[in-house]
Amino acid sequence: MEHNHFFPPHAGVTLAALAAHTGAELADETQGETIIRSVSPVARAKAGDVCYILSRRNRDDLLSCNASAIFCEKALVSLIPQHIPVLVAKSAQTSFALAGALLHPEGLRPVRMTSEASLISAAAHVDPTARLEDGVEVEAMAVIGANAEIGSGTRIGPGAVIGPGVRIGRDCTIAAGATVQVALVGNNVIIHNGARIGQDGFGYAPGPRGMLKIVQVGRVIIQDHVEIGANTTIDRGTMDDTVIGEGTKIDNLVQIGHNVRIGRHCGIVSQVGIAGSTVIGDGVMIGGAAGVNGHIKIGDGVQIAAMSGVLADVPPGEKYGGIPARPLKDYLREVAETLSRYDSRAKDKGASND
Repeated sequence: MEHNHFFPPHAGVTLAALAAHTGAELADETQGETIIRSVSPVARAKAGDVCYILSRRNRDDLLSCNASAIFCEKALVSLIPQHIPVLVAKSAQTSFALAGALLHPEGLRPVRMTSEASLISAAAHVDPTARLEDGVEVEAMAVIGANAEIGSGTRIGPGAVIGPGVRIGRDCTIAAGATVQVALVGNNVIIHNGARIGQDGFGYAPGPRGMLKIVQVGRVIIQDHVEIGANTTIDRGTMDDTVIGEGTKIDNLVQIGHNVRIGRHCGIVSQVGIAGSTVIGDGVMIGGAAGVNGHIKIGDGVQIAAMSGVLADVPPGEKYGGIPARPLKDYLREVAETLSRYDSRAKDKGASND
């Protein structure tokens, strides 16, 4: 893939400066003036690109690599062709992430869609009682409700809706078409296109003529440095708050029910569904399409495999998988045993047909 006008190459950073910025060590300091302009995967990297490898499985990709530098850990340096400068890093992926942010800052969050000179578009509606600090951007067709408060450096994308009384901190990005209501949002938060924050949760009680709606009067609290993917939905609490902890990253198409409390620095992948009133600890990782039952607790540092069904509490530090989710080693052993029995039956059937 050639560079395109969406993410043009950087004007150029020397390898010496890039090493200093990322905390890596340039294996040959005489190569410090080499210029880096962009990032690339290993197999198709060319002059001016930087890439990274994580394991010996990248050996074949290196055959076609013409990068101007590669990040890798010390144990993998011998794999790198001699013509390619090496940036030795404790974590190649972390250093590469820092390099990418330096070279392509425009790729870190949704960009401004319009080119109006005014920070606040004439085509936006900002209620007279809303309070916006200096430097807030509001693009066309966005709506800012009564008594909303928005901090400096925050951008509200086109068609986004900020509900009455919502408070949004500084240096946030609320992308096109997102809605934020009944919520308090911290600093440096990214909410991607079409996300829905603060609508009422799914709560009903049986009545003589059908289901009766249970009023939802809690809030959504989103702490600093959270990122929420496109078309993700986070329901407000019933009477308590729904809370997303500092530094947590949530993928696209995730559903988080009312009263859920998610800890700090968690990672939640696409199509995960978390039912109401579940409490999730710090540093928890939940794989794609996993379902988490309501009213349970998941301890700090837990890892949940993709497509798992979590029905009960999970102790801190555990790795769980399967439906119902259980310790991952037990689940994998059961899968291996099942496959072994299947193979045996297939062989027996084949023998009987001979």
